[in-house]
Amino acid sequence: MWPILWAAARTYAPYITFPVAFVVGAVGYQLEWFIRGNPQPPVEELSILEKREERTLQETAGRDLTQVISLKEKLEFTPKAVLERNRQEKS
Repeated sequence: MWPILWAAARTYAPYITFPVAFVVGAVGYQLEWFIRGNPQPPVEELSILEKREERTLQETAGRDLTQVISLKEKLEFTPKAVLERNRQEKS
């Protein structure tokens, strides 16, 4: 008799375990909700991109953005080891 019951349990295992797991999960969810209380909605934070944009806006708020350094002046601040081969010598 036992082998017949085990064969039946093996055959119908998904039909038995799914409703049991569903009931256990639902009871656990309701019990956790009852213990913790009404969940508060999460506070929305600014994304990293939004924080970066805010920071750059604050940094550039007092500056005149039309005044930029020319490329010739920027070359003076680059390391000589990088551009020395391709740059003409000043006389």
